[in-house]
Amino acid sequence: MLENDGARPETALDFPLPDRPLSKDSFSEFSTEDLRDERGEAVKVMDRAGITPGMTVADIGAGEGYYTVRLAERVGEAGRVLAQDIDPEALDRLGTRIERERLENISIKLGKADDPQLPIDSFDRIFLVHMYHEVSEPYAFLWRMWPALAQGGEIIVVEAERPIGQRGIPHALLFCEFEAVGYHLLEFTEKPDIEAYFARFERGPKRSKPGDIEVCASSGE
Repeated sequence: MLENDGARPETALDFPLPDRPLSKDSFSEFSTEDLRDERGEAVKVMDRAGITPGMTVADIGAGEGYYTVRLAERVGEAGRVLAQDIDPEALDRLGTRIERERLENISIKLGKADDPQLPIDSFDRIFLVHMYHEVSEPYAFLWRMWPALAQGGEIIVVEAERPIGQRGIPHALLFCEFEAVGYHLLEFTEKPDIEAYFARFERGPKRSKPGDIEVCASSGE
């Protein structure tokens, strides 16, 4: 177990530290919903992810709710969307928006840096859109997200192909961190039309033990 330097959560100490810097700038800070809709971002990603009515979906790092509200419309009354974030103020604003737009199939959850705090066996899809590069404890986070997937569930990642620390993550490093925990890559597609790449993962045969996770090397750029 790593020694606690006062900065890491106690609950993350059984997991290795990532070999990469942390990007703290949110995607939503430089792209408005109107601009993203002009590119057809949400529709293209939801289509690629196979989102259909009746599904249960988690939107991790939901922020102001760009994907949350569009997912809620797509899954319909028979479906459910859980909007999660680690920022209480962002969730308060999202809650106000949900009430204003009367979106009754959305619930809100406060997460933690090393734990998305998701109910087990619950989600057909878990969305990580332009947020994974901000996760400070990726190995603990991914390990604890594993049980939340329902049978046949998938993780959907949308990220920018940029150096670490610059609002993105190289896809090779993303693949390595997911695979180190035990996930299996299903699809990788470059999407220049939405200035990002798209990746789908499923659970592999088994989840790695925390102490057996091998840290993925990063260039540190």
